[in-house]
Amino acid sequence: MKKIWISPSLLAADFSCLDREIARMEKAEADCLHLDIMDGVFVPNISFGIPVISSIRKTTVLPFDLHLMISDPLSYAEPFAKAGADWITFHLESNSDPRKTIDEIHRLGKKAGLSIRPGTPAEELFPYLDSLDMVLVMSVEPGFGGQSFLDSCLPKITAIRDRAPQLRISVDGGINLETGRLCRDAGADMLVAGSFLFRLENPADEISALRES
Repeated sequence: MKKIWISPSLLAADFSCLDREIARMEKAEADCLHLDIMDGVFVPNISFGIPVISSIRKTTVLPFDLHLMISDPLSYAEPFAKAGADWITFHLESNSDPRKTIDEIHRLGKKAGLSIRPGTPAEELFPYLDSLDMVLVMSVEPGFGGQSFLDSCLPKITAIRDRAPQLRISVDGGINLETGRLCRDAGADMLVAGSFLFRLENPADEISALRES
């Protein structure tokens, strides 16, 4: 299996001191930062947008893993790419044409990911796997942090891994040492963790343990 990447979710950080929160995760040897972008339409919540991404881009060399939980990701791919995204992941359930959106992300020189909600079968991703750099399997309903892990995601991870052995598979929602191990065993090689990491003064040990869980 490829190296397990750990991607702390900035949604769980203290927004009053994002630079220090990011520095903590960088010091703890996180592999990238997961940034949830929400428009209040696709999901019933609003988070940070393009100006915030541009601002915090200056504070770290960690790759930015953007998760677009928005209705029209195709229209916003370029602004987010210019703001500093390295990976841009959007939802299969959004209003944008998946193929056109993947092509646009690649045209912008970024890695493209496609995500599915807990209720969406893994098979709906299969037509796009050959053109993706990553799949993001949601293990909670998207929109809010701190939710409990849904183990119904595990067969999806395995199905995608069997279909695309070399594809990076990320899992987001309710990740801790126990659920991280379940996801790894199912075939995931990237774990997004929010409150589990940001609640700690020094998350280095937990990041290492997640890789080894």
